[in-house]
Amino acid sequence: MSRQVFVSDTHFGHRAILSPGMQAPRPFASIEEHDETLIANWNAVVRPDDTVWHLGDFCYRCGEDYARSVFGRLRGKCRFLVRGNHDRIGARLPWDGAFDVARAVVPGADGVPQGVWLSHYAHRVWPRMHRGDLHFFGHSHGTLPGTAASTDVGVDCFGFRPVTIDEIRVRLAENAQAEGSVS
Repeated sequence: MSRQVFVSDTHFGHRAILSPGMQAPRPFASIEEHDETLIANWNAVVRPDDTVWHLGDFCYRCGEDYARSVFGRLRGKCRFLVRGNHDRIGARLPWDGAFDVARAVVPGADGVPQGVWLSHYAHRVWPRMHRGDLHFFGHSHGTLPGTAASTDVGVDCFGFRPVTIDEIRVRLAENAQAEGSVS
């Protein structure tokens, strides 16, 4: 059974993503270890017939041949890119579709269709939010708190791997609980 999974900010080939000077440096000894770990984690989660929504910054500061070689190793029947601010090379890869923003309807565990607004950037408001659509984003590398209806799906937030809608629902429930404890 195919699923839809979400991921953002893989930054394949981006050596500086490991630098202590970054707001959220990644805990890998080298970019090679980083990339191989993210590829292995992707392929451990994504089934061959899954649809993958990548919400931007697939790669950065690497050659196009390298980006293509990484892309070719990643599972997924359909792979869509919602462009991020570092997708000059990433946007040239053989995605099944590339968008600035997108709206998808995904099945939940209960089988009920769920609308999702997808963007590289976090939004405070989005289309159909008052009709129950959720919002998934990247870019903030886990530094921006989510809400009961909106969360960062970047690899920094979910163990350096793509996530399913059911995993995201758990995170949204945690966000809602945190919101309730603040008021």
